[in-house]
Formats: sequence, C-alpha cells, structure tokens
Amino acid sequence: MTKPDTGIATSPARPGVAVSIGRILRQREASVALMIIAVVIFLSFANEYFLTPRNILNVGRQASVVAIVALGQALVIIARGLDLSVGSVLGLSAVVSAFVAQATGNQVLALGAGLGTGIVVGLVNGLLFTRLNINPFIATLGTLSVARGLALLITGGIPIPYAGWAQWLGAGKIVEVPVSLILMLLLALAFHIFATHTRIGRNIYAIGDSPKAARLAGINVEGTRLLVFVLCGLLAGLGGIILAGNLASANPDLGRGYELDVIAAVILGGTALSGGRGTIYGVVLGALLMALLSNAFVLLGISAHWQVVTKGLVIILAVGIDGFRRGREE
Repeated sequence: MTKPDTGIATSPARPGVAVSIGRILRQREASVALMIIAVVIFLSFANEYFLTPRNILNVGRQASVVAIVALGQALVIIARGLDLSVGSVLGLSAVVSAFVAQATGNQVLALGAGLGTGIVVGLVNGLLFTRLNINPFIATLGTLSVARGLALLITGGIPIPYAGWAQWLGAGKIVEVPVSLILMLLLALAFHIFATHTRIGRNIYAIGDSPKAARLAGINVEGTRLLVFVLCGLLAGLGGIILAGNLASANPDLGRGYELDVIAAVILGGTALSGGRGTIYGVVLGALLMALLSNAFVLLGISAHWQVVTKGLVIILAVGIDGFRRGREE
C-alpha cells in the first residue's frame, strides 16, 4: 500500500551542503582564514580603533609588501626551491634605486635599476641552484649576506634620501586607498592567472610534484626553476622600492628579517614546503594574518620583542601543520 500524498513538502536532507562545507574546511587556506576571522573578532572588542578605516587601510598597506614578495617566494617553494635572500634584496634594490635617482635625477632609470638589481640577484640564485646544483637554502643564504654587504658598501651605512615615483608607490593613495595595496591586489590577480591558467604555471606545479616525472614529460625543469627565482628577485626589488618610498629614504638595513615574514606568509597560506601545492590567494591571506598580528601588538601595547618571538612560533606552527597534513595525505 502506497503512502498517501498529504500535499506537504518534506525537507529532504541536504548532504551536498555539508559535503561542500567539509571540502572548504579541508582546504589548506581554511585554517589561516579562520585565524584571520578570530583575530579580527578579538581585536574588534579589544581595541576601539581597530575597525577604523584608517587602521584597516594601514593593515592593508603593511601586508602589501610582504604579500608582493611572497608571491614570488610561493612560486619558488612550489617548484621545490627556497629563497632566503629576499630581505637583503629588498635593501640592496632600494639602495641602488635611490643611488641612481640621486646621481642622475632620472626616476625611470632609478626604478629600472632597482627592479634590475632584484632580477640579477634572482638570476644568480637560480643559476647557483640549477647549474651548480647548490642547495637553494645554502645558495640563497650566501647571496643574503652578499646583497646586504653590497648595500652597506654602496651607502657606507648612511641612508640615502629617496623621493619621486618611489615615494608615490610607497606612501601615495588613490581615493584614500594606499597605492601599494592596489598594486598588491593587481599583482596577486596576475600571478593567480599565471599560476593556474598558463602552461608555465602548470609546469611549476608539475615540477614541485615530481621533478623527475616533469623532466620525462618534456618540461624544462632547470629553465622553469630559473624563471621563478628571477620573478622572486624582481618582486623583492619592487618591494624594496615601495618600502624606501614609504620612508622617503633607502636604508642599507631595509628589509632585514623580511625573509621570515615572507616565508611565514607563504607557509601559513597553505603552500607545501615539499613543493607542488599552494595558491596565490592563500599567500595573500598569510600576509594579511602576519600584518594583523603586527597591528595587534601595536594596538595592545605589547613589546616589539614579543613580536619576534611570535613570528618564530607562527613559522613553527605553520610548518607543523604542513607536516601533519602531508602525513595524513600520504
């Protein structure tokens, strides 16, 4: 006997929604997104100035340079590399750019010199890795020291005043929105398209998954790895110009310790240290979390020394989460 139709619509189970939510939460970027939400909620109640437009835009400006450099670092790590020299490249590129601007008065030449410096260092890093087979950790640790030393030699340890276009990039605004933040968002969009919708981008992920298999598939492993190091150097050079422009001065110590912020942003954003996995939007989220933590220390009046401790703990936490996930996947 069939059950009579009562005309009342029943509410069927919606397993599809639950599955979709579960899939989202399993994403590597979900953890950092949840941490950002938690920090925002906490700071909203802990400090009345946190949600002011001025402070929110300031957080975006702080995140922009780390995110810009982290875009290149992410591609390097996805391809099973590592660039520890980005902090020193920031300083060297800023110094070279400011020196050329002061010597020639040509803003275009100065910007080109700063970006070119980053490209050259990135090229050297890539050649040390791909041609001389030097471990990227050791190779970039060496160029970190060389780049910082060159910046000190050029300036004699004395900052160089820097204005002009660099100052607009670093401190300028468009409709009250920092130029550096707008530039970061545009670059993030461009790199997302590059990483996910181009052959080279797909090759980068394939190399990270298995360099041997990628080589057998006809991918130019050495050339692709060289490219990502050059892109990383280019973005580090751009980051140096933005930082110097924001301060209206190129200090040879500029960018010291930035390599930790950049690597933390990349790993927090879900990029696997073992290579082959990571997203551009995850990198931006990681940089935003780092900026939020720095902003929290200022608003809550906590010693800057604890900020250094926290960054180290965040890196350990991020690497631990990555290792745990990799173990579960295996």
